Amino acid sequence: MSADDVLAEVGPRLRRIRKEREVTLATLSEATGISVSTLSRLESGLRKPSLELLLPIAQAHQVPLDELVGAPPVGDPRVRAKPVVRHGRTFWPLTRQPGGLQAFKVLVPQSEEEPELRTHEGYEWLYVMSGRLRCVLGEHDVVLTAGEAAEFDTRVPHWFGSTGDGPVEFLSLFGPQGERMHVRARPTRA
Repeated sequence: MSADDVLAEVGPRLRRIRKEREVTLATLSEATGISVSTLSRLESGLRKPSLELLLPIAQAHQVPLDELVGAPPVGDPRVRAKPVVRHGRTFWPLTRQPGGLQAFKVLVPQSEEEPELRTHEGYEWLYVMSGRLRCVLGEHDVVLTAGEAAEFDTRVPHWFGSTGDGPVEFLSLFGPQGERMHVRARPTRA
């Protein structure tokens, strides 16, 4: 549907909504500050709708703007990406758009590999869903359990994987430097 087709449907939709609410053009004019003649021309299609005209009308009718415009329905929001296996780890991409913030569900099988610390640009946030995640970050070597989270600047040497006593499943959010997440893990009380 072209933009002209969408705009052509706005007028009849405005009239239908106004009539359903049993509101006169004069009453709507008082509520919006838009002249009766302008409202009439909008409804008849003789005047193209603009945001400056539609916003007060949407507020007067207490409806979302997209109801006046007839925005197309949103498609299926489910992400159906195929899992990818890299270095024995299975990654499920949870975001569809390349660049910017990326989300992954990761499954690391039980293994006792030696940490190989890496650095790169970015910022990462991890949330453990099940199992135990060993996280080596600079001089720190910690184990995160289900329900715990960690965040760090990826320019700090880091590695994360299985503790060796079972598989671990976690969520990873990764973004370019500067797109920091605002969720922090609470320290556990001893």
